[in-house]
Amino acid sequence: MFGLFNKSKAFNEATATEFADQMKASNTVVLDVRTRGEFAGGYIKGAKNIDVNDGAFTKKIAGLDKSKNYLVYCRSGMRSASACNYMSDNGFENVTNLRGGIMSWRGPLAQ
Repeated sequence: MFGLFNKSKAFNEATATEFADQMKASNTVVLDVRTRGEFAGGYIKGAKNIDVNDGAFTKKIAGLDKSKNYLVYCRSGMRSASACNYMSDNGFENVTNLRGGIMSWRGPLAQ
């Protein structure tokens, strides 16, 4: 039980500014792990939507290229942290969570 509290995160955290800077790097994929409805209401330009609560989430993640850098966000940063944990536990080495989720994002949103 105590190991649960001592486990270090296997993914990175980024502020909105850091996240935006990292989006410019080559070999980077932005993942929006919110629901399809939330995504339709506005998303970070270029993001790919894979709902973390969808039953096919694990299958969709398994189909991604593990050599890429993944920038992951949701509404507040909680679901994306879960997605980042899952990805890290399954062989993805370069995973970053947007701290505060899309609510912390100050850039433009696509529709």
